[in-house]
Amino acid sequence: MITVPEYFGCNVFDDRKMHSYLSDEIYETLKKTIEVGESLDLATANAVAKAMKKWAVENGATHFTHWFQPMTGITAEKHDSFIELSQDGGVIMDFSGKELVKGEPDASSFPSGGLRATFEARGYTAWDPTSFAFIKGKVLHIPTAFCSFRGEALDKKTPLLRSMDVLNREALRLFRILGDTEVKRVNAVVGAEQEYFLIPEELYEKRTDLKYAGRTLFGSPAPKGQELDDHYFGAIKPGVTAFMEDLNESLWKLGIAAKTEHNEVAPSQHELACIYNTVNVATDQNQLVMEVMKETARRHGMICLLHEKPFAGVNGSGKHINWSLATDTGLNLLSPGSAPFSNHRFLLFLCAVLKAVDDYQDLLRLSVATASNDHRLGGNEAPPAVISVFLGDELAGILDAVERGIPYDATYADAMSLGSEVIPQIRKDHTDRNRTSPFAFTGNKFEFRMPGASASIAGPNTVLNSAVADSLRLFADELEGADDMDRAVSALVRRTYSEHRRIVFNGNGYEDEWLDEAEKRGLFNGRTTPDCLLHLMDEKNVNMLSGLGVYTATELASRCMILFENYYKAVRIEARTMASMAISQIAPSVEKYAADLAERAAVKKGFAPEILCEFEEKLVRHLSALTDEILKSAEDLTGILSEETGDDWADLSGDARDRLIPAMVVLRGYCDEAEKWTAKEYWPIPTYGELMFGTK
Repeated sequence: MITVPEYFGCNVFDDRKMHSYLSDEIYETLKKTIEVGESLDLATANAVAKAMKKWAVENGATHFTHWFQPMTGITAEKHDSFIELSQDGGVIMDFSGKELVKGEPDASSFPSGGLRATFEARGYTAWDPTSFAFIKGKVLHIPTAFCSFRGEALDKKTPLLRSMDVLNREALRLFRILGDTEVKRVNAVVGAEQEYFLIPEELYEKRTDLKYAGRTLFGSPAPKGQELDDHYFGAIKPGVTAFMEDLNESLWKLGIAAKTEHNEVAPSQHELACIYNTVNVATDQNQLVMEVMKETARRHGMICLLHEKPFAGVNGSGKHINWSLATDTGLNLLSPGSAPFSNHRFLLFLCAVLKAVDDYQDLLRLSVATASNDHRLGGNEAPPAVISVFLGDELAGILDAVERGIPYDATYADAMSLGSEVIPQIRKDHTDRNRTSPFAFTGNKFEFRMPGASASIAGPNTVLNSAVADSLRLFADELEGADDMDRAVSALVRRTYSEHRRIVFNGNGYEDEWLDEAEKRGLFNGRTTPDCLLHLMDEKNVNMLSGLGVYTATELASRCMILFENYYKAVRIEARTMASMAISQIAPSVEKYAADLAERAAVKKGFAPEILCEFEEKLVRHLSALTDEILKSAEDLTGILSEETGDDWADLSGDARDRLIPAMVVLRGYCDEAEKWTAKEYWPIPTYGELMFGTK
């Protein structure tokens, strides 16, 4: 039997394969490109392409693709075969350095936010050598960036790579000022937790809303939901276990270190977490995780739902980003160490993050803003829409002492006993884990809990990297040339915490009182996506992102337009789906049940006039009234859909939020009420109970 270490990464052209297939000289040149960002010459690219093709063909690949991440939030690929015609009429398998480094996929129909006209079809993909190529099926996938003919970023990877560069640049600058010359690279490292639902495929096929919108637009609560918390961390069902085993094997072959799996809170909800990796690699891998999840679920007769709120009334799905900073020398810059009070470097980087989150809380909030995530944020399974930072009692106490200029009273107990002699003492972390906080320090990293399950993690990480780089830039400006570095660092930490302590909140983020307190503190509360997106083009945000070179002002404007457009179109798709289902499925089914009840009552009365038939008569009246309301509400919704015109995506998005969504809520209310009173054999779509408790 082949063990996991033997097949892990077998479908990836990773460091082991590069060392085996490349000459020592070419290997070292490529390693320098990956580790310190040196550029590749064409000769090196040709050698790498030849080796990569040789490995891929030996492992069954017949095609290659430049795999990229357009502004749709999912991945894109166009396959080209390795074959070239030979002089004798046959074919040879060939792949050049030019084909490796650059592609021209056209790809003109992807969202560009005005960066490209339809007739401007030339778009380029450029190889990202820091993310390993991999084989999926019979296709060699080469991770790439995607840009326009004029060089504007048309994807999510390019700004992320830029943000990594500026974060590294400013962190290294600070290291040099502090006297450290050993560190050569600072990277953001990320571990993503992916939540998802699994439902039976045969039931999914009967739900038009799941097919078109990814979530149930109708559905009365099942008699049992998540009230007992019995699904959370419970024994995993055999069918789900088989799926997870298959998923793990597929991911491990792709070099993705899937680590933790368990049942989540809601029925049929689960979670997968992967081991940390450099942020752009973690982003690529999370995109693959979502793809492989969907493919694997189909093989097991199930559908993987990644929508943020597939079912009303139970927990939705998020994607927690565990973010930290690491050096090439093995340092975790957010590790407090055994004495965090005297760990000036840790306190400096910690305060850089606090300042970044406070200064750009609107950017962080809008980086996770989507129509689907609006259904989740602020619910009792997700953080509120207000950004705050949880530090825990010890770190908050340390920073309070620094701010006041007094010694820290280290009363924190690092060991705890559970009161039984057979259970050993366990060591406590420096902080608890606040599950209600959107941005929580959890020992040696921050956990950003606001991103939605279906979203790419590129956007939030780009904002976070950039905002922290901006803080480090200002810190370096201040510390450069300081006579007494220890005193200057202490003063900087003291002042930074004092100026930005409003962002720190260690309490329960689910309480209504916190929202009132957040308003008093002046914190940003972007309740809906349109509320948030209005701030993308604020002067301070444009100045920071363009000043660092992460986005140009034009690229930001294009993304603003795309995000508004995506929101508007997503809500309209849901509204059209609701109206169609209500008119063509739900209302006719309810009406048929009412008609059959009325006919039965008439038959009974014809048999014996003294029979009252109170049940039938009362239910017929109720269902008939509901049918009238369903059709009226569907008509109202259709009318709003037909009225919406114009080309200002911001205005259209606001109209969708203010008019379409309330009309959808009304229609759903009548349909869900009708479900409660309609006989099971008449109801046209699978119920919540069937969907959430149908996996085996």
